[in-house]
Amino acid sequence: MQKYYWAFWVFILGTHSVFGQFKNIMLDDGAGTGGKLTPCEPSVAISLKNKNHIVASAILDKIYYTKDGGKTWTKSRLKSPYGVWGDPVVISDTKGHFYYFHLSDPTGRNWQSEEILDRIVCQKSKNVGKKWSKGTYMGYNPPKDQDKEWAVVNPQNNHIYVTWTQFDKYDSKDPKDESNILFSKSENGGKSWSKPLIINEIAGDCLDGDQTTEGAVPAVGTKGEIYVSWSYDSKIYFDKSLDGGKTWLDTDLIVAEQQGGWDINIDGVNRSNGMPVTFCDLSNSKFRGTVYINWADQRNGENDTDIWLAKSIDGGKTWSESKRVNDDKTTRQQYLTWMTIDQTTGYLYTIFYDRRNYDDLQTDVYLAYSTDGGETFKNVKISEKSFTANPDVFFGDYNHISAHDGRIVPVWTRADDGKTSVWTTIIEHSELEKLVETKQK
Repeated sequence: MQKYYWAFWVFILGTHSVFGQFKNIMLDDGAGTGGKLTPCEPSVAISLKNKNHIVASAILDKIYYTKDGGKTWTKSRLKSPYGVWGDPVVISDTKGHFYYFHLSDPTGRNWQSEEILDRIVCQKSKNVGKKWSKGTYMGYNPPKDQDKEWAVVNPQNNHIYVTWTQFDKYDSKDPKDESNILFSKSENGGKSWSKPLIINEIAGDCLDGDQTTEGAVPAVGTKGEIYVSWSYDSKIYFDKSLDGGKTWLDTDLIVAEQQGGWDINIDGVNRSNGMPVTFCDLSNSKFRGTVYINWADQRNGENDTDIWLAKSIDGGKTWSESKRVNDDKTTRQQYLTWMTIDQTTGYLYTIFYDRRNYDDLQTDVYLAYSTDGGETFKNVKISEKSFTANPDVFFGDYNHISAHDGRIVPVWTRADDGKTSVWTTIIEHSELEKLVETKQK
């Protein structure tokens, strides 16, 4: 393991620079990857027990953790007998335990083996990311491939819910091969997992494009409901379970048209997506129980990708019109969004890439937040300097953001000099509000 320290003058928790930007912290510069992919696809979780405990991850097997609210970070690498092959997802339960989900590579031969992607793996840490279990798994169903998972904890009982895409055969052009959305759960802290269920009504193809069912992210409702949305065929689909995942809707609901599909082309980026993110407000705010879905699409044109939000106040039966999250007056690109809710306040936060300030491919990172149930959003630039992505370098399929008890921790990927790096910043909501108020004066 390696430990990195930032001096006090470099990082002051929750403050911003004179230019209105929060101090950026580099978690990984991409060195020492041993010929593997440089870090991207970061995820992060703030402990639900102690907000100074934060764990982050990045492909293929990176771990970053802090016990002092982000003043110092430790970096290490994850190992598992099932192999570690990307799509990292980190979540926390109410006991302060962390769970790291990822794809599998049991032989270590990657795409040269038939076994790659044969299951979804979960590893657990009881000491804030220092040590991890060897792991358990779900979805083992060879020769089918298991991909693009996400997970959520039910804070009422610490049950864990996971959804992902199962490919009959990844990248197959055979029309008989399907992609489907699967669900599994653990009621014992990740020790074992239920038999996966297919929850989607309409299957997709296996080409990893807009005709593939993909991007399923689960959310928990106030009475233990499980909500899931995903993208397929230029639409956002929604499903729910009222009995802990045993049964699901007979007919999936359509939340919105996703014009241009989820497989989005962005100049300078080797690939991008607009897959949806689902959350439900569990706070005691007046918006408690509201279900939100956040995504990106190109309804305003291929060169004007935007970030969108729809919400439901009746458990997903009906949905609002789509609201645009980015508040720029330009026709430039905003892409790769992720959303979270601070369940102590009901405030919404999204992170996305943004080119509003440039006529070329330079890119900033923005945070947008709403304190009124998603009716309005305030946008704040959180990256200290821009970057320009390299289409020859794998840039990943997502960034991430976590919020708890007034603290917001986004993580994102930069591209500089032909390689990627992973960054974060620690933001207190009170300081965010002060910054916006200062700019408005």
